[in-house]
Amino acid sequence: MSEYLSAGDLELLEPASLLPALPVPTRTISNGEFMPGPQTQAQREVEARIEAAATALAPRHGMPRRSFLTSTAGMAAAFAAMNAVYGPLFDVEPAEAAEPGVAEARAGALSGQFIVDLHTHYIRDDARPGLQCFGELREKTRQKHENPELPDRPATLDDLHLGTYVREMWLDSDTKIAALSGAPSEVKKDWLLPNDAIADARDRINRFAGSKRLLSHFIFTPGQPGWLEEIDRGIKVLKPDAWKGYTIGDNTHKNLSRHPWRMDDETLAYKAYEKFAKAGIRNVAIHKGLYTKSDEEKFPNLMEYARVDDVAKAAKDWPGLNFLIYHAVYRFTGDGEPKLALEEFDRTGRMEWVSDLADIPEKHGVTNVCADIGASFAACCVAEPNTAAAMLGILLKGLGPRARSLGHRFHLVRFAAMADRSDAAAGNSRTNAPPPRLCPARPGGRSGQVGDIRAQRRAAEQSGNRAARRSAGRFPIRAA
Repeated sequence: MSEYLSAGDLELLEPASLLPALPVPTRTISNGEFMPGPQTQAQREVEARIEAAATALAPRHGMPRRSFLTSTAGMAAAFAAMNAVYGPLFDVEPAEAAEPGVAEARAGALSGQFIVDLHTHYIRDDARPGLQCFGELREKTRQKHENPELPDRPATLDDLHLGTYVREMWLDSDTKIAALSGAPSEVKKDWLLPNDAIADARDRINRFAGSKRLLSHFIFTPGQPGWLEEIDRGIKVLKPDAWKGYTIGDNTHKNLSRHPWRMDDETLAYKAYEKFAKAGIRNVAIHKGLYTKSDEEKFPNLMEYARVDDVAKAAKDWPGLNFLIYHAVYRFTGDGEPKLALEEFDRTGRMEWVSDLADIPEKHGVTNVCADIGASFAACCVAEPNTAAAMLGILLKGLGPRARSLGHRFHLVRFAAMADRSDAAAGNSRTNAPPPRLCPARPGGRSGQVGDIRAQRRAAEQSGNRAARRSAGRFPIRAA
């Protein structure tokens, strides 16, 4: 939950559109809530390997180098390059990059996956200068190349309105269902979307689709004037599918935040939970995490609201509600910080705040705490993929049953369907090796490579070699 990038911060960054057009980013790309660090040596090596693969393999596919980099085979080449630098984290075979048709066949076999995105935004039409940072942010995130049809021109706020949202969310992606969210501010005009606009967009899109394709959040703001009456109006008039709150208060202008709150505040937040439970709208999303070391220095007064020590009591006192902790409370998105998170994990088997969240179900006997990995996974996977793998392993071990029971409402299920929790537990003893950097194979994936890595891990454990155990403890991941 760091401060949105200032004009001064943006001056220090270069537009992502000027960087090499690669299948995956090889520099950390900010979502506007943290300052990205400079390109690392490992990222430079990945970039060089992808470039070399494109030069060597594009002729074999009968296409220009640039076209290869935007193809499925190009994506496979990027995964292979990351494996070569970071270790066997991605389930990819050499033939997928080298042989025409192999990657496409594999992608086709996965095309029926049911993709749900529970954390989406677009910007209000009447956005003030206070939201201009998001237009600048889009300019700096085009390196992701998730939509090759993005116009080759500077991005503006006009690119972040409803029309672009519909095109990119459903027409240019595999998303089947999405949840539209917002973010509050002490400045009413600087809410990303008013609650009425969220509900209106949901109704318009679902009418057009003839089915329920878009779910809606209602943003609740404990402590702000009239907030309880606004919840009553939301229940009666807007009928949201879920609720969303920001314990930090104003996430857009943190220097203005006057209404931070705790989830376990019986005199404040519990008044909202009572209304949610009575209305039968049981899912409550809470924005936490993305709180860098720099944020800790800038906003020490907000630190207690960024952690998860207020989650367990709320979950235990309100068993009829589901609490979805956004970003899995991962905090290390600042310059060089993903490496710090990995060092902590290698040293202790834990990751600050993420492990605290994952411990809640077993420690407190609750089954209604879940996690969304959103921007956390993206930031980790680009800067230090082993950190992303460690985070997933921690969450799968602690929250795995919640992932399965909540089905598509749990964002991590997209990565978690084939998780092997027994292998996660096998490395849990801190007196031996750290827990394995665990990532599941893709849903429906072939078992050969997974089995090979499991065999390597068993052999390494029997050998007693700590380094070998750590190397063999990584399971492949392939993001759908």
